[in-house]
Amino acid sequence: MASKALLIGCSGLGVEVAKNCILAGLHSLVLVDPLPANTYDLGGNFYLTEADVGSKKSRGELCCPKLTELNPYVSVSVDTSVSALTADQLLPLLDTGISCLVITIPLEKELLIQLNNKCREVGACFIYSTTPGVFGQVFCDFGSAFVCADKDGNPPATSQIESVFQEGDNVTVKVLEDQGRHGLETGDVITFARLKGCKGLSIDTNYKVHVTGPFTFELQGEKVEDSPNQQGYITQVKQPVTMSFETYEKRLQDPGEMMMSDFAKFDRPALLHSAFQALEEFRVANGGVYPTPGDAAQANKVLELTKAKSSEELSKAQERVVLQMASGSKAVLSPMCAALGGIVGQEVLKACSGKFAPINGFFFLDADEALPDELLPPDEVAPQNSRYDSQIACFGKELQTKILDLNYFIIGAGAIGCEMLKNWALMGVGCGPMGQVHVTDMDRIEKSNLSRQFLFRNKDIDEFKSTTAAKAVQAMNPDMKITPYQEKVAQDTEHLFGDDFYDKLSGVCTALDNVEARLYVDQRCVFYRLPMLESGTLGTKGNTQVVVPHLTENYGATRDPPEKSIPVCTLKNFPNQIQHTLQWARDWFEGEFKQSAEEVNSYLGQPAEQYLASLQPNTKTETLRTIRKTLVDERPVTFEDCVVWARLTFETLFNNQIRQLLHNFPPDQVTSSGTKFWSGSKRCPKPLTFDINNKCEDAEMFNHLDFLVAAANLRATMYGIKGRTDKEYFVETLKDVIVPDFTPSDGVKIAANDEEEKANNDMDTGDVEADNLWNSLPTQSDLAGFKLNPIEFDKDIDDHMLFVTACSNLRASNYQIPTEDTHRSRAIAGRIIPAIATTTALVTGLVCFELYKIVGTPRKELTIEAYKNAFCNLAIPFMTLSEPTPPAKTKAMLKGKEWNWTAWDSLDMNIGDVTLGKFMEYFESEYNLEISMLSHGVSILYSYFANKQKVAERKAMKMTEVITSITKKEFPPNQLFIILEVIANDKDTDEEVELPYVKFRFR
Repeated sequence: MASKALLIGCSGLGVEVAKNCILAGLHSLVLVDPLPANTYDLGGNFYLTEADVGSKKSRGELCCPKLTELNPYVSVSVDTSVSALTADQLLPLLDTGISCLVITIPLEKELLIQLNNKCREVGACFIYSTTPGVFGQVFCDFGSAFVCADKDGNPPATSQIESVFQEGDNVTVKVLEDQGRHGLETGDVITFARLKGCKGLSIDTNYKVHVTGPFTFELQGEKVEDSPNQQGYITQVKQPVTMSFETYEKRLQDPGEMMMSDFAKFDRPALLHSAFQALEEFRVANGGVYPTPGDAAQANKVLELTKAKSSEELSKAQERVVLQMASGSKAVLSPMCAALGGIVGQEVLKACSGKFAPINGFFFLDADEALPDELLPPDEVAPQNSRYDSQIACFGKELQTKILDLNYFIIGAGAIGCEMLKNWALMGVGCGPMGQVHVTDMDRIEKSNLSRQFLFRNKDIDEFKSTTAAKAVQAMNPDMKITPYQEKVAQDTEHLFGDDFYDKLSGVCTALDNVEARLYVDQRCVFYRLPMLESGTLGTKGNTQVVVPHLTENYGATRDPPEKSIPVCTLKNFPNQIQHTLQWARDWFEGEFKQSAEEVNSYLGQPAEQYLASLQPNTKTETLRTIRKTLVDERPVTFEDCVVWARLTFETLFNNQIRQLLHNFPPDQVTSSGTKFWSGSKRCPKPLTFDINNKCEDAEMFNHLDFLVAAANLRATMYGIKGRTDKEYFVETLKDVIVPDFTPSDGVKIAANDEEEKANNDMDTGDVEADNLWNSLPTQSDLAGFKLNPIEFDKDIDDHMLFVTACSNLRASNYQIPTEDTHRSRAIAGRIIPAIATTTALVTGLVCFELYKIVGTPRKELTIEAYKNAFCNLAIPFMTLSEPTPPAKTKAMLKGKEWNWTAWDSLDMNIGDVTLGKFMEYFESEYNLEISMLSHGVSILYSYFANKQKVAERKAMKMTEVITSITKKEFPPNQLFIILEVIANDKDTDEEVELPYVKFRFR
């Protein structure tokens, strides 16, 4: 990104913007801030320390060295020639070839107008943003004709042709419905690729579409000849859009339509537009200083100035907002700096790259729900000359003490985890005498992490993320008590993260990258009734969810529908997208280099009869074939053997199997309904002829050679043979390889659809072949000490991805599907949309606002309306904050009263490890219910129809003894609770009562 940005202001917001732009790879960033650091700055600036307060160095000089470390490819400098933030010193800086000016500290209106007008003169974009307390504003003016190359950041829409036909003067295109809607709008431009049977259309022409339906569109004025077998790929061509902006001066007078962030606060943008101007007027009149926290007189002065600027009379609720904004305006809060730092950072990148649609004019964001109803007394919010003065100014000393003593568990130390820990260090989470932060992440740091996980440096590569992140945030705030772990959070680590661990927590924060792990953590939070802070990103898109016990639904209460899987017959014989061939290549990798090795090791690692008995009847023959092939028929001794195997495998996969498929289903075959078999989503394949110098036109890769090199080396690794990659060796070795002739057979069954595939798989091949295979295998004693190395596919290992890419591209070439390079294949195969620093900063900032609310807003009882979930897309740009959904309720009658219980509820019994008889007596007397069945997991502890003698024996035993006697498992020493399911009837009405589980504490 060959652009230069000028950043004025290095308090909390400024350093966040700088960090995000540097991580994104901006070419050059110049910092301007001659002001000294103060204690309020420490609330949001993660590169300032308490020792910097009172330093002779300016904020710009103090932050520059640490910002420079983030990315060695970005030029970061500080302009020390500026000694005062005045027009005569700042305006000349705009003549130095900058692309964008960013101002992140309050400046006088007249100076802002001058700087904005100067930006228009020199063709630079102008951004102004400030963050007083829990309120923030952003203003953008990118000139009268800003060209946006990609307005939404979505990948170009793609689809496949089902049919093309002439209708009057226009050509109608219908896309394959099983691939989804075409996703186009009228006026969009498309191109075609791999056209077949569409004479009149060209692959090197841009066409403008007129949409007629979700699966159809017209090409007006075009001609095409009808053909019975038509195929092709459609790709949208993104078109640039020109946007017009107004100046800061004009928008102050008439803000126009402003971007909303929360539709529950419909009047908020207009109110804040006036309030920010009033606050600036007060600051200028007050010698450049914002109101003193808790000073009602000064806050009321700002309110009066706001009223004078407002066109309508303010309500009491609106007056409260202005008073709170004025009282906390000195505060520099980490969550707001992070949130706006993400938004403004993305705006800078838009200005420099022309990619994505900018904010046009003003945007306001606030979290006033976190603030008390009335101004706190001055002594509660007065500065303490501490790093937490900003938070104290907004929330008071009492809440700050609670934050310091929080005991939080964050799961994941990647992009979101790093940002969250940084915010917590500035907020003081876990920094008090009773406080503690736990962080766990199994992964080690890779070079690719450095562009978005800003706590890590080059020297940290291969170190554990959790340990490195813990050290980094302790450097920011030495008071933080943080314990790193390298364990996943799952059922098999409950010995570490068990009852005794969760019992001490205040809450949990997830920074995970998969739904399964989130759902497990969600179950833990529901059981222990802990709040859960959840967030995620997908490129420029981000979302947050706050989960509060009893108040909101839990994370797992609603979930997205499962992802549509690719039909098996499509993968095996009829692919039509690169996603299909990549999945096929991954599956083949798994079967050949992992499962076959594991099967051999399993055979060699246990007694023969025991292994044979463990085989499933319908897969026994195939499994034994695999073992025979791996251990005997195709077992290599030298690397040359591996090369020969790879060459013959190429012939089998990409020539012989395709010829057999075409023998079964010839190119001109017609179905029983009279349509061509090879039409629609079925693409007629072509066998490949091996050519070591072949280069595909789309991805420009030598797939034939790459397949051989990668396959031979993976094969060698599996057998513990040393490999090599030089082309000359392969060329020489292949001269001696004899490829057997192949003739397609008549008796081979190939499924034409998933139903036939299932029927083929369910067929029993009989035991005769299995017996012969079993008797032909070498015995375990013949191969004592022999073991294969199973290879687990890892998208981040280049050798693995080279094989999968080459294998996928060869398969794609069989079916005339456009190929992809290794980088793009890695993203598709791993379903990867890289995290970006701007979105990550935004979502963690929003999450931390919810943490304030969970800890407890001073002198105010929060309802569900106060909490906010978020969805945002920085590319459009778009943001919506909305209240969470309450938990679903189940009605039950208990002791004659109606009880509406939710997933958060249980029947809690803390009576010690009593006998089963005592437990039942207590339950019946406490809830007026008669137990008819009591179970633990799949084990029934008591039922009314059980043997009376057995019941009597169990009633005399302690609860833990009853469970242990049935499950044959002892309780771990850190387990405190037992979950029991109960079926019970009301003793008065004899009606069954629907109940939640029983949470029985036995220790």
